[in-house]
Amino acid sequence: MNTIEQKGMYKTFPRSGKDVSFTHYCPGCGHGVINKLIAEACAEAGLQDETIFVDPVGCGVFTYYYWDAAHISAAHGRASAVATGTCRARPGAVTIAYQGDGDLGAIGFNNAFQAASRGEKFGCIFVNNSLYGMTGGQMAPTTLEGEKTTTTPFGRDSALTGHPLHVCEVFNQLKAPVYIARVSVADTKRIMQAKAAIKKVFEIQKSGLGYALLEILAPCPTNLKMSPKAASEFCATDMEKEFPLGVFRDETSSQRPKERPVPTVASCAELFRESEEIEKAIEDKSFAERRFKFAGYGGQGILSLGLVIAEAARYARRHTLWFPSYGPEQRGGSANCSVVVSGTPIGSPAVENPDVLVCMNQPAYERFIGDVKKGGTVIVDETVPIEVQPPEGVQLVRWPAIRMAEEFGVPKAANTMMLAALAKYELCGIERDILEKALVSSFKKKPELGEKNRELFKRALA
Repeated sequence: MNTIEQKGMYKTFPRSGKDVSFTHYCPGCGHGVINKLIAEACAEAGLQDETIFVDPVGCGVFTYYYWDAAHISAAHGRASAVATGTCRARPGAVTIAYQGDGDLGAIGFNNAFQAASRGEKFGCIFVNNSLYGMTGGQMAPTTLEGEKTTTTPFGRDSALTGHPLHVCEVFNQLKAPVYIARVSVADTKRIMQAKAAIKKVFEIQKSGLGYALLEILAPCPTNLKMSPKAASEFCATDMEKEFPLGVFRDETSSQRPKERPVPTVASCAELFRESEEIEKAIEDKSFAERRFKFAGYGGQGILSLGLVIAEAARYARRHTLWFPSYGPEQRGGSANCSVVVSGTPIGSPAVENPDVLVCMNQPAYERFIGDVKKGGTVIVDETVPIEVQPPEGVQLVRWPAIRMAEEFGVPKAANTMMLAALAKYELCGIERDILEKALVSSFKKKPELGEKNRELFKRALA
């Protein structure tokens, strides 16, 4: 006798280091039913090898243990943002974001709303059980008026916490979505209707028609403190009274106006392509990876200095990444950036232990000096008091960047003076003429400033 082929879901689920055949959901939880419906719809459409699920934070966080397809786990509320990147990077794939009412309706609402407004080509399956299930049953944006939760023990009071959020109705105001519907899994008839709607979402994505939102009302017996039967009845009566079932929009068969194609990773790259062609980085395993940290006040040109190094690395056909970090202040607040230059592909832009640290002020110096790698170098402006000594094995260079810029009559060029220090001590692994070329290139919109800084760079090295 032949066994029936397993499709959609894995045969066993290796949670907690054990292969089990049951999910983590509580008895009567709507998520379990929805997971089964999604797995069936995906498998029956033959899309398992073409589907990328974006998993949420919430009760559905472990779906990657269950659905036999590709998965990406997103931070809390960011499933729609991650799905946006996914469908743009892999436009031929079927992208499905799976989110709960707390995940989408609260912290992730703007992510989801803006994705829908843009008409991103993914499907969003939104599970509404009227509360935060995984964290103990607190009030969610969709909690009904008068509903008791751990944070509304006397019932939700709309005068204090507002009214329940109607996600489908809000999204239906947008122009871009092609499909918006609300279904339920409260009983068998509703479950069959839900499966048909889920299949519709997969069909829309397979055809590349556009954004689809499917809200599914689901019971949560544990946090509602009800039996599974009573929770299903609550879902079918109280919840449906507040959130009526139905299709709010279905434009999948109508003649929609021709829309601008959704940007893909490749087309976005075209937007930023420079007029001059820069050759791709070459593999050079003999060039050891160098990590830089540039730090100071906003307005001192710290971020621009890092960009010049990254640009020079591109000209030198090295792999490079630039990553900025700064406060809300346009001027005067702390600012720093990380730059990685390598002869091989780079795994991360984060620089925790720099080989080279460049500091323009005392707070920056004291914040990062302890992180410098042994054998590394710190270049600090001579005006900075050295009250904290560098770690053993770290070279300290005091450089008159600010004074030189003032003496040359261009106080704002202190960052160019720091670039000269990097060139003088040969800390970049990049030839001086390439550093000079990158410096001039950074002033493309103001060529006269580019030539002026080229002159200052040469004077500083004289």
